Amino acid sequence: MRMIARRSSLGAGVLTLAAGLAACGSTASASAQNAKVTLTLWQNYGTEANAVATTNLIKAFEKLHPNITIKDVAQPASNYFSLLQAAAISHTGPDLAVMWTGLFTLQYRSYLQNLKQYVPASDLARMRGMQWTAPGFNPANGTYVIPLEDQFYIGFYNKALFRKAGVASVPQTWSQLFNDCQKFKSAGITCMYYGSGSQSLGSEFYPWYDMSYMMIGEYPVSKWQGLFNGTIPWTSPAIVGQLTNWQKLYTSGYTNRNVVTATNSLAAFGAGNAAMMIKGNWDLATLQKEMGSNLGTFVPPFSNSPQRGVVQFPGDGYAMTSYSTHKAAAAEFLQFLTTPQAGKIVTQSGLISDVKGVANNDPLSQQMLDFSAKQGMTQYPMLDNIAQPGVVSAGSSVLPALLAGQMTPAQGAQKLEQAWQALPASERGSTFASYTSQG
Repeated sequence: MRMIARRSSLGAGVLTLAAGLAACGSTASASAQNAKVTLTLWQNYGTEANAVATTNLIKAFEKLHPNITIKDVAQPASNYFSLLQAAAISHTGPDLAVMWTGLFTLQYRSYLQNLKQYVPASDLARMRGMQWTAPGFNPANGTYVIPLEDQFYIGFYNKALFRKAGVASVPQTWSQLFNDCQKFKSAGITCMYYGSGSQSLGSEFYPWYDMSYMMIGEYPVSKWQGLFNGTIPWTSPAIVGQLTNWQKLYTSGYTNRNVVTATNSLAAFGAGNAAMMIKGNWDLATLQKEMGSNLGTFVPPFSNSPQRGVVQFPGDGYAMTSYSTHKAAAAEFLQFLTTPQAGKIVTQSGLISDVKGVANNDPLSQQMLDFSAKQGMTQYPMLDNIAQPGVVSAGSSVLPALLAGQMTPAQGAQKLEQAWQALPASERGSTFASYTSQG
């Protein structure tokens, strides 16, 4: 009995010691949580609504976590990712960084932290489209990015100019678009406006808005993987045909003549210089200030039959760098982004929240959501987020020149195919999930 009692006494002593260590650990943990921490966040949003959302999210987070300060550093859009990559090599970059999703994320994953152990799965479940932020596009593998918003590549139109030209509704096919553009031209109105304007993309005409809808008009989303793995070559007759129709907008005089060199196209469209423009929903708040009730949205009609797809995708968000020395604090911010409170801040900044169940009170934002939710349009990813970055880079220079008539559609398609052929084997697997480039 004494032996048993002794063992019991020893057990009690161990429990007491364990309790003491736990108490010390708890105190240490609490002390760490209360320690002052400064995080650095890099973004390339300029003055767009995304920048407003970032500022407001940081303010709300710091109020909840008074021991954590986030230094918001605005980097130039033109070389943002080059700066981020260079800083990663020397481990002098930020704790948190804006990152585009899809294959764009995966090319930089060598210096991004997988968040599987940092953000609970229950929090991630509140977000839409998390497969596009995950290794192998499988959320079970974790995630690299917490999305900021639900994004759209979308068409904007000027209702006042539509009325002036006698155009009753937005076009839904190529033929309707060409007919409407002729009406605008006859009324002395530029039909489509192209040029630079989205600050987060740099000072150049960005063609992948249009190219996404050209591929939607030709291929169902189930076949888009063929653009990745080469079973649909970029020189296919269908793609050349789409590019031919696109170039016709310019050669027929339906666009501004300086499509390659035009700057600040957003301001030009907002000032009433064209009937239609294709951009991203992050430009919505800016255009609403300029155009008010004259602003409308539509799905770009680059299809021979009525367009039945819309680009709706969590296109960007925030990632944690693998070399951050304040990962626990950075994870707190990323976890905050999954909350309804953060979602409301995003919508109040003029964007569409990626958090499920967060209401949107802006009529035009709701109209975009209704394209899929109520009109049954298929949701497509952004083509430039799931095409290999090497192809995207080539297209960013080739496609504007093609639109401007500086090369034939066949020549432009050939250059895209050559960019695909030049990719290493690791970037030309059979599925999106096979993409293994380290950037």
